[in-house]
Parts: sequence; structure tokens; C-alpha cells
Amino acid sequence: MSRLIGLGLLLAGLLYPFAVYYGMQHLSARFFALLLGGLWLARALSAPRRPGSQWMAGAALLFCLLLGVADNPALLRWYPVLMNLMLLGLFGLSLKVGMPLVERLARLREPQLPDVAVRYTRRVTQVWTGFFLINALIATALTLWAPLAWWTLYTGLIAYGLMALLFAGEWLIRQRVRAHE
Repeated sequence: MSRLIGLGLLLAGLLYPFAVYYGMQHLSARFFALLLGGLWLARALSAPRRPGSQWMAGAALLFCLLLGVADNPALLRWYPVLMNLMLLGLFGLSLKVGMPLVERLARLREPQLPDVAVRYTRRVTQVWTGFFLINALIATALTLWAPLAWWTLYTGLIAYGLMALLFAGEWLIRQRVRAHE
């Protein structure tokens, strides 16, 4: 059930900018608040306890509550900013407290990482932290000053393309690092 809810949140996140583009003319902000709030509440209640999961769900639920109470369509554009800030916090805090997030993920496949891999995963976590900071700043600027169409294009397509490029670039670099080990 938890995976189904996670998939629902992933799909909602991917489709969200396009739903907002269409929905700002046809649906109330409360509809979005109920849909997103329901998914985040289900996630908070059913997901296993992982670092950051509870405060992320809490922040998303607070946003949904604000969205539902205010019923202001302009607030809909702030959700991608919130998601980027939460991921920035998750990656950034992992650099300060405990094990960096990318190292934690790498250790799921290879529990005994060599020192070079530990340093590499720290660097990759730093890169993702920077990415989410820049992405949050761009989404904020588009939310404040750009037409809805530009916001939709960036948050619904360009940002995901940039993430895919970062994933692919990191994968290529990782293959070179492994070859040199």
C-alpha cells in the first residue's frame, strides 16, 4: 500500500504543473489541496519511518492546509518550490548529520564502500544539494514574475529534463571513477 501511495505522489508531482495550468481555469485551489493533502496524509500514515519523511510530510500537509483555507489559485504555483526546498533540506542536512544521502543509497547495493566511493558519494550529494537550491530559486522566480505558461514549461518539463541530465552525467562519471579504481 505504501508503494502505491508513493507512486501516487510521484505521478501527482510529475503531472502537477500541467494540472495547475488546466485547473487554474476550471478547478478550485481547494480541490488541489484535498487531493495533495490526502496523498501526503496517506503517505505519512503508511510509509516506513525514514530520515526526513515525517517533517517532509508535515511541511506538505501544512502547505495543503494553507492552500485549502486560502483557496487562492496563485498559491498552487508554490508547490514545486516547496518540493525543491524539502529535497534541498533532505540532501543538505544529510551532509551535516549522519551519512550523506547518496552514500546511504549506495550502501543499499554495496554495504562495504571503499573510501574513494564514500568521498564520491559525498560530492554527488553536494551536487544534488546545489541543484535543488538552484531549481528552487528558478521556480520561485517563475512563480513570482513569469506567465503561467513559462512556469508550467519549466516545472513540468525543463526541470525534469535537467534532473535526467544530472542523473545521466553522474552515471557516466561514476563509470569512469569505477574504471580507475
